[in-house]
Amino acid sequence: MQTPGEFVREQVTTVRETVDRVAGSVAESVADAPSVASVSSQVGDFIREQRSAARVSLRELARAAGVSNPYLSQVERGLRKPSAEILASIARGLKISAESLYEQAGILDRRSGNPDTVAAIRSDEALSERHKAVLLELYETYVREHRAAAQTSSQPAAETRISKESA
Repeated sequence: MQTPGEFVREQVTTVRETVDRVAGSVAESVADAPSVASVSSQVGDFIREQRSAARVSLRELARAAGVSNPYLSQVERGLRKPSAEILASIARGLKISAESLYEQAGILDRRSGNPDTVAAIRSDEALSERHKAVLLELYETYVREHRAAAQTSSQPAAETRISKESA
């Protein structure tokens, strides 16, 4: 029988392998892309993908978000850049976090981690929004822990150097 520590290590390893695999596939597709899409197009594509995954029509989402069909269509096609309030309404209509739409629109920046890794997790169609959120949370936790460990290991060296200089 596995101990809790072994179970957690096994889960962490699985998550790391998945993140590495997804990040690699996204990096390849980004490298093959002729140009980087505009922010409006990115958020529009993301909304369309989420709407399709939720099997919600454009009309149903427009009604749920309190916007017109033509406006939502323009947002999806990258012709309009929606406000934060409209994004929040669309997120409620899609039953996803407004944060994910804010990030896609460039309103909110993820503070920790490699943006390519975050993008890889967000773009994986095999994962639900909940799975993506859990993976992102785990990833950010590892990044913070790694940074804290790196700072802790560099502090004794700096303290030793300072004490030698003082003597």
